[in-house]
Amino acid sequence: METVREMVGNRPLVIFSRSNCFMSHTVMTLISNSGANPTIYELDRIPNGQQIERELQQLGYQNVPVVFIGQQLIGGEQQVMSLHMRKELVPLLKRAGAIWL
Repeated sequence: METVREMVGNRPLVIFSRSNCFMSHTVMTLISNSGANPTIYELDRIPNGQQIERELQQLGYQNVPVVFIGQQLIGGEQQVMSLHMRKELVPLLKRAGAIWL
């Protein structure tokens, strides 16, 4: 899990995804439309993608997307959509410094 921690680092918003994943694209679009600019790691396009995917599985996520806000694991698409529906996503992104307005 060390690699994931390093990749999340001091970034306010990180999304682990796959380039061909519809739900990853949906979550990235939702978050981007909120005014945030996430750091995105497409696991099928980076050299150590399989290792990172194994680390995410150890955290309990078998599928992407996996979202970290303010270095905290938020979860997958269901958790992000739930935050959005409860109008908690944007305030969370602001507190993390992912949105400046």
